[in-house]
Amino acid sequence: MQSSSDLSLEERIEAIDPEFVEDGARNVTKADVETVVEEADAIEERFKDNGPLRRLLDDGRLLLSLVRDRWEGRYQNVPWWTVSGAAFALLYVLNPLDLVPDALPILGVLDDAAVVSACLVLLEQDLYDYRRWLRGQTGSSEPGDPKPLES
Repeated sequence: MQSSSDLSLEERIEAIDPEFVEDGARNVTKADVETVVEEADAIEERFKDNGPLRRLLDDGRLLLSLVRDRWEGRYQNVPWWTVSGAAFALLYVLNPLDLVPDALPILGVLDDAAVVSACLVLLEQDLYDYRRWLRGQTGSSEPGDPKPLES
């Protein structure tokens, strides 16, 4: 088996698929999830600052919100697998030295975008359920939106 450093950039990005996220999610620990919660602002900034990731800003916020709400006990109707998959994708985005180092212009964040996209495919139903729950809590499907004022 080739190490990731032996593969071309194109081959590294092509290797990112839902199975890649599943494999990574299997190794996520509670400490990793706690890191996502603690580094949420830095992770969100990575989505805001980078072209390919900027398109995924709303989805990244949704993943962050899901992890936070589960970690803080507000939303329990989600399996650990979903939390670990979301945490893996978010930690991957935060890590500047992943399969394709982020120092490489444009290419450096393409792999991050691919990981988030693969994660979204895997977690689609759970994210749909979470959005529906959010709407019931806040009257909005956007994470971080304030709750409506009571009259």
